[in-house]
Amino acid sequence: MKPNPLSLLAATLLPCLASGQQPAAPKPAAPSATSDWVTLFDGTSTDAWRAYGAAEFPKAGWSVVDGALVHAAQGGGGDLISKRQFRNFELEFDWRVGQKANSGVMFRVVETKEPSYATGPEYQLLDDAGHGATPDTSSGALYALAAPAGAEVRPASSWNAARITLDGDKLAHWLNGKKVVDVDFASDGYKASLAKSKFAKWKGFNAHPRGHICLQDHGDEVAFRNVRIRELPPSKSRHGDEVVLFDGKSLDAFAAHLNEGKQLADVWSIVDGVLICKGQPAGYLYTKATFTNYVLKVQWRFDPKTGGGNSGVLLRMMGEHKVWPRSIEAQLHAGNAGDFWNIGDFTMTTDAARAKGRNTKKSHANEKPLGEWNDYEIIVDGSWVRLNVNGQTLNEAWGCEEIAGPICFQSEGVEIQFRDIRLTNLK
Repeated sequence: MKPNPLSLLAATLLPCLASGQQPAAPKPAAPSATSDWVTLFDGTSTDAWRAYGAAEFPKAGWSVVDGALVHAAQGGGGDLISKRQFRNFELEFDWRVGQKANSGVMFRVVETKEPSYATGPEYQLLDDAGHGATPDTSSGALYALAAPAGAEVRPASSWNAARITLDGDKLAHWLNGKKVVDVDFASDGYKASLAKSKFAKWKGFNAHPRGHICLQDHGDEVAFRNVRIRELPPSKSRHGDEVVLFDGKSLDAFAAHLNEGKQLADVWSIVDGVLICKGQPAGYLYTKATFTNYVLKVQWRFDPKTGGGNSGVLLRMMGEHKVWPRSIEAQLHAGNAGDFWNIGDFTMTTDAARAKGRNTKKSHANEKPLGEWNDYEIIVDGSWVRLNVNGQTLNEAWGCEEIAGPICFQSEGVEIQFRDIRLTNLK
């Protein structure tokens, strides 16, 4: 991000937040190669954020000051929301507020004609001592719904550490290393609190399974640093029926589309419980059934005698059968498992730093030597797709088109073998 001319103004307006007595915001540690954490603010760039109800980062109110994302008192600008949306997540951030200041971090926010808090529950940020907070509106609270238990908030202008975990209906808030809120949205206790609150009449409040993270402009001084998040796998409560697509005996779940007019049996065969694809001609095996939200697990390997080759798993295939159909490809090319390929301009967003054209590279390599079996776990959940290879997250896509489509396994030049292909539907 280019230097913001508002930085000098913010430093003038925020003597508390930019005080020389406060330590400069440390640069957060870079996520490890095997991490599924996503940095939302690293001390310099605001690329992960935009204004609520707008396409761009606000030109007023918010700026980067000494490695912190700062909102100036009465600076305007409105709320910030993450460009990416999240369902289940773990969010960590540091925060501090000025004297008598009020702010909050909201989640599962959906943009409507109403303010952000009309849909998103809030982790409260407050100068408790200067503001005269009630228990359920004090720092760390689920605002106006659940008071924090045993919270120890630091004085105004001091940094606090916060953490939010949300897994299905289960929400927890941490403040300075201590869990202070533990709420189940499906519980009678929460429903009673909601019924007595102002939110009871707000249509759409806490009603969306996926939404933005929101940093609130309450008109006061607030700063954030070290903001990072990771999306969590679908809750077990959402797991539905398991579908065995290949059990080592039958290909009844599949049909095939192949070049040269070839049929399924010309390319695909079962030997000792292993599904073997000759690799020629080009084409794919596809499920007769269509799927939208699921966790797909499959094992694959290449024959070391023939060397590594190319293949892929095509997700949410749509349109006519052809080589290759519109879809998201989870790459199986030897040495590149975990890459994404976008086929047919399928709507999706990936990490821009690793994307080049239609290809988004994996974060790191995690394949086993040629000839050994590898595990692919592919999570397709609403607008989010995650690729896990041998137990490690290598790639994510979001903003993906949510359509029902077949799952395809490519024949692409060289023999590849599969086994134990199964799928769990997500409710």
